[in-house]
Amino acid sequence: MSVLIKNGRIITAADDYVADIYIEGESIAQIGKNLDVNADTVIDASGKLVMPGGIDPHVHLDMPFMGTYSSDNYETGTRAALFGGTTTVIDFILQTQGKSLQSALNEWKGRSDNNAVGDYSFHMAVTDFNEETKKEIQHFIENEGITSFKTFMAYKGALMIDDRQMIGLQEEVKKHGGLINVHATNGDMIDYLIAKHKAEGKLSPLYHYLSQPEVTEAEASERFVDMINYTGCPGYIVHLTCEGALNAVRNATRRNQNVFVETCIQYLLLDASLYEQNFEGAKWVMSPPLREKKDQETLWAGLNQGMVQVVATDHCPFMWEQKLMGKDDFSKIPNGHPAIENRMELLFSEGVNKGRITLNKYVEVASTNAAKIFGMFPKKGTIAVGSDADIILIDANEKHTISAKTHHMNVDYSGYEGWELTGKIKTVLLRGQVVIDNNECKAQKGYGKFVKRNKVQGKI
Repeated sequence: MSVLIKNGRIITAADDYVADIYIEGESIAQIGKNLDVNADTVIDASGKLVMPGGIDPHVHLDMPFMGTYSSDNYETGTRAALFGGTTTVIDFILQTQGKSLQSALNEWKGRSDNNAVGDYSFHMAVTDFNEETKKEIQHFIENEGITSFKTFMAYKGALMIDDRQMIGLQEEVKKHGGLINVHATNGDMIDYLIAKHKAEGKLSPLYHYLSQPEVTEAEASERFVDMINYTGCPGYIVHLTCEGALNAVRNATRRNQNVFVETCIQYLLLDASLYEQNFEGAKWVMSPPLREKKDQETLWAGLNQGMVQVVATDHCPFMWEQKLMGKDDFSKIPNGHPAIENRMELLFSEGVNKGRITLNKYVEVASTNAAKIFGMFPKKGTIAVGSDADIILIDANEKHTISAKTHHMNVDYSGYEGWELTGKIKTVLLRGQVVIDNNECKAQKGYGKFVKRNKVQGKI
């Protein structure tokens, strides 16, 4: 099959021009003015912005957590992502302590294989680094195409590894051309504060926020940055939320260190005042929690300074009934927030249309940088001859309203209910196929492919 996209304004991380795009099979074959080709499908993109499909490198689909599972599976989650202009996601495999990395991969493949509508890849979360786990790292990077390994500095007893394990893992990952992702919060301090607040009878969602003050993230970020400076392993801080944590990264640049930073759309747009809405605040219980207005300003500035390279979601949705598990105890509220479908349009409306970021920066932080950092570029993350034809068409002026009544995520509320946005994703192509058109999904379960990734460079 061939597709011709005519007269669109093409935006990449570096470019801004009007041209046609000719697609053969799954990839882009030609780009030029007034292309004289015959195509099976012709799309008139006049007046539309044409951009590479979004990449969300931080999602949790069908994930076991706190005795339940996140409510979007690979079918519903990747389909919702496509509706929102995200064509590729990277999910997290969680190793079970005492078991191998391979057994965790097998478990996740059992959920993902033949179920995804959009493309996907995996990070491997290492929760038990030992001599046996160490032997698996090279295989994952070189044979499985899983080149990024997540570590947790919190959730003791389930996910957290100590600094000794962290150093050992970093040295092994560096040796074979991989990258370390980190959830950088001080788990011991957080556990102390949770226990303290519960003992004092302070059980509302507000105390989820007050149990994770900014210092818990700033301290852990600084410790992580120092460790990767010592080992020389490429490092990436996931879901960074606050000024203190970003300042740890800023300080590292003074010794010429390079650290990758991801924030999430909710930290740019929402703040901790939402936790004061009694139990309604449970909708925004996630870790790290929402922060203050000054932290939003820091993150927007960080994007423009190049200190924050990626805007993701940490999409981990739970039905309201699941959130109610913690109605009498904030520590039992499943942590997570639905946003996989909203990220691209929220960032466009609140970022580009409000003058906070440029169109090129938008593409950079929503797609291109993630592709570069995680070994998918230029196959993914750009519009270029030979790249996968993952393309979105945006009407920059169309107004619409976010609502749980109309979204496609498998969750019965929205963290952005009633938000009025300007800028609507109209058409989405994934590997040359029109998968979303006029708010209709044309791709079937199983169309999504696993993306094997290349070794990482540690720089972009």
